[in-house]
Amino acid sequence: MLSEPVTTLEEHRKIRGGSMTTNQSSARLVKSKQRVADHGEVFTPNWMVDDMLDLVKAESERIDSRVLEPACGSGNFLVPVLRRKLATVEARYGKSDFERRHQALLALMCIYGIELLTDNAVECRENLVDVFASYLNAKPSDDWHRAAERVLAANIIRGDALSMTTAEGEPIVFPEWGYLGKGKFQRRDFRYDNLTQRASFQGTLWDHLEETEIFRPTKEYPAMTVEQIAS
Repeated sequence: MLSEPVTTLEEHRKIRGGSMTTNQSSARLVKSKQRVADHGEVFTPNWMVDDMLDLVKAESERIDSRVLEPACGSGNFLVPVLRRKLATVEARYGKSDFERRHQALLALMCIYGIELLTDNAVECRENLVDVFASYLNAKPSDDWHRAAERVLAANIIRGDALSMTTAEGEPIVFPEWGYLGKGKFQRRDFRYDNLTQRASFQGTLWDHLEETEIFRPTKEYPAMTVEQIAS
């Protein structure tokens, strides 16, 4: 049971000192009425995103926590998550430029999204790259910028989260990135539909098995540097 009465969205705006009119609010949350009719596209307001992320504050700020948004739009949730992760990077590794840069890339590597509409997927990648590049002061010609683009090309998928397939009808595959230290990253690819079956093994005859015995990557890569990821 809830311990307190649930406030409406309008009441919540008043409590937080918001003064947006309905029309102003709608203009920011909807691209067009036609897109709402065709796809049910309505973006989540920033204040609600922040409140929801605060419910899982520790995870939203942990550098290597993996966050997947199955209807990511242009990044309303993922961009704030990246900013929180980068704040943690700065607090922990700000005195070492080498570690700061590699941990920042790891933070980006742990963000995933699925989006049905092409323009939203493109905007989401661009918005995330902008936040990352701004933090590192990376130019488009830099390896760090290009590496971020390569990572997001693999992490932000245009597809259908319900059918777990890409726009081309292929199974969605996500890379699992990890930082090995000393400037080296690892990558292993897994099918999304297989990953979603993890919970189904709990309480079964296979519950005692290690995840590595059940979930095998579709592809494994040798350790890579930023320069190799960017190439």
